[in-house]
Amino acid sequence: MKITEPPRDPRRRKDDVLARFGRESDLWVATADADGLPCLVALWFVWDGACFWVCTRLTNPTGRNLRDGGRTRLALGDTRDVVLVDGDVETFSRAQVPGTAADAFAARTGWDPRADADSYAYFRIRPRAVQAWSGVHELPGRHLMRDGAWTV
Repeated sequence: MKITEPPRDPRRRKDDVLARFGRESDLWVATADADGLPCLVALWFVWDGACFWVCTRLTNPTGRNLRDGGRTRLALGDTRDVVLVDGDVETFSRAQVPGTAADAFAARTGWDPRADADSYAYFRIRPRAVQAWSGVHELPGRHLMRDGAWTV
């Protein structure tokens, strides 16, 4: 790939990232168990303006790792337009999940886990760090959020 565009300024990069959070419906969720065994899966998500919401079973490795580890890395995009998010995880049973989050998830995905198996749980992921770049020329300045605060 030949780079022909100048790097985006930090403000534009943040705006592009937030637009993707509102537009896209799938992301990669990376976790690890207590022994460090990695797990990577694609899940549907909803962005509520401050946090991501995902849903999966507590009986699978991803659900257990999210609950027990309390941290995750999320990824959107391909290798030419990368967004990485490191986040803190909070787990909600179907009975505990805020109705607005569960309703938004069902509306966005067309699937309501509240009507599915009891083993499903919701996970709120609060971003702690966000990086975005679309080519080596954007590696400098790729950190858009650190310690939960936007840097731009």
